[in-house]
Amino acid sequence: MSSVLKWQGMGFVILAIIITVGTFAMPQPDERTALIIIAVLIIVLGVPHGAFDTIFAHKLYGIKTVRGWALGSVAYGLLSLLVVGIWMIAPTVFLAGFLLISAAHFSGDPRSDSLKISRVLYGGAVIVLPTLRHADEVNRLFGLVADPNAAAFLTPWLAALAWPWLVALLISFILEFPRHRLTAFELLAVGILCTITFPLVGFTVFFCLMHSARHILRTFDYAKQLSPWLIIGAGIMPMVLVLIGAAIAWAFLEGVALETRIVQIIFVGLAALTVPHMALVERVRLSGWRPSVRSL
Repeated sequence: MSSVLKWQGMGFVILAIIITVGTFAMPQPDERTALIIIAVLIIVLGVPHGAFDTIFAHKLYGIKTVRGWALGSVAYGLLSLLVVGIWMIAPTVFLAGFLLISAAHFSGDPRSDSLKISRVLYGGAVIVLPTLRHADEVNRLFGLVADPNAAAFLTPWLAALAWPWLVALLISFILEFPRHRLTAFELLAVGILCTITFPLVGFTVFFCLMHSARHILRTFDYAKQLSPWLIIGAGIMPMVLVLIGAAIAWAFLEGVALETRIVQIIFVGLAALTVPHMALVERVRLSGWRPSVRSL
């Protein structure tokens, strides 16, 4: 793990502990205000890590021409629309699939030589552990994202897993500690954060300050032959398209209650972006983030 990633990991651990402790000192925030703040944070700090998918498309598949970028963009868009279609016609399948792929994707955050079971427990902690103290809130949020029936089906399964998952995560912390202390503390921090804090707060802190931040740092290292400004520039157009898509979704959901509209745009949008994002990034992640053999 590079020194930059170590600093990022330590920063996340410290902030996660501070925010977790602060949970006991503050009341649950007004939902509407909290959702607006969370939506802004996810758009500004969370979503941009996916905007660098252009870097991976270029390095892995050698996309350089206008035709190549056009075809790649169409494929990316069709995968996203497929996810939205599943959300509209089969919300339970959508919600279950979104939770599973999210856990799998998040398991790529720890260093590549971490224990496999640690990575599985880490990725699933964000999904499972919030039900330990906030099962009713998780159920309500799932109902807003998909529908109440999907939430009523899935939440009890997650709640049943919560205590065993937490115990297993603590055992994993003990096993990782002699090997990689920072990884062990990252596991512990994610577990504490997602168990104690309000579900949306815990997810936002994790998604923005750990998952997105780590992915961006790894992307810069993966494409270190490129100018940092070129990498940033490569992410501008995808971010513009995401914002346009969010605006279209906002108009499409006109008439839906504000809280529901915000939650659906955040999480259905993340699901729609995660599937094509994983199609590109997982190949690199599974290789240990080694640079592609393709020349730039």
